[in-house]
Amino acid sequence: MTEHDVAMNEKLGRIGLPKPDQIGFVVRDLERAMALYDPVFGPFHIVDFGAQQASYHGAVPTPYDMKYAFGRMHDLEIELIEWVSGDTPHRDFLEQGHEGVHHLRFRVDELESWEARLASVGYQRVWYDRLSPDTAYAYYERADDPLLIELLQYPATKALAGA
Repeated sequence: MTEHDVAMNEKLGRIGLPKPDQIGFVVRDLERAMALYDPVFGPFHIVDFGAQQASYHGAVPTPYDMKYAFGRMHDLEIELIEWVSGDTPHRDFLEQGHEGVHHLRFRVDELESWEARLASVGYQRVWYDRLSPDTAYAYYERADDPLLIELLQYPATKALAGA
């Protein structure tokens, strides 16, 4: 890790993000990954979110399909994602030869209020969908860093699908 990388990571902690509540893994084979990670993060349960769409790199929202499984490690949710189709950061991650830890998720009260803070440490929004007035998610990436940041705006009174 370069001196610049260390400085950027220290800044990220200083922008005030809450404790992460999820680690997302992108995998090529969901069943294989569930078997591999079950001793550490299992048991896993599969969740089918059905048809979904999101805006990738600011484009008009387009459909995508992925398979999901969720496990836990204490209070941290573990999400396994198998990309199936569509323009998503998950597809790009796989195409770049990566598999494994893909993103950290942070729950926030208002997603858009974090844009400038994340930009101050080099992150730009790449994937986004607003599901309702009070529910939205976005992924943020920065140059030369395979780990993405996910922000989830989701009312505390609602249960998460993977929880």
